[in-house]
Amino acid sequence: MSGENKATSGPTAEPGGPRPEPIRFFGTTWVDHDGGYALRRTGVALGSLAAAAAGAFVLRLGYEGLAIAKVGGFVNAMVVVAFAVCSALAFRRTWEGFVRRPEAPADPAVERSMHSLRMIGFIGILLAYFARSLTEAPGEKLHRTEYEQALARHERRRSARTGNPAARPRRGTSKGRRKHP
Repeated sequence: MSGENKATSGPTAEPGGPRPEPIRFFGTTWVDHDGGYALRRTGVALGSLAAAAAGAFVLRLGYEGLAIAKVGGFVNAMVVVAFAVCSALAFRRTWEGFVRRPEAPADPAVERSMHSLRMIGFIGILLAYFARSLTEAPGEKLHRTEYEQALARHERRRSARTGNPAARPRRGTSKGRRKHP
């Protein structure tokens, strides 16, 4: 058992019970906030902020390239608006993904178009990771709620099965039987 994660082998997870779902960059350390959880949160916050700053720098270089090419004010404005809108939509979509799961599987064409939007608005995704990691592991609240519900369901099922089923009186089979004196 040396290869098993400490968070899944502690008192919160029993054999045969539900296992916590790992979160990107955190594994299952979010369950008990152990295994370098605070350090990981700091790393995710700083890393996503640094990546967003680097991405913004690259976008600025691209914008300067457009200015050097003298494509015109309309194209420059259109590029800025496109990146701003895509970043805002990607931020919102990512933030909502931390709070709740999607209701139904989306149309593959919609998912492909959202993939393109996320690629263009990558700074919004990075900023969502940064903002969320200031308070918790991104997606921790959703995963914790689902995990606690799974533990409660497991405990209810387990407590309903306590005792020896062979020792219980059978229902409906004692009608024709008589006790012998």
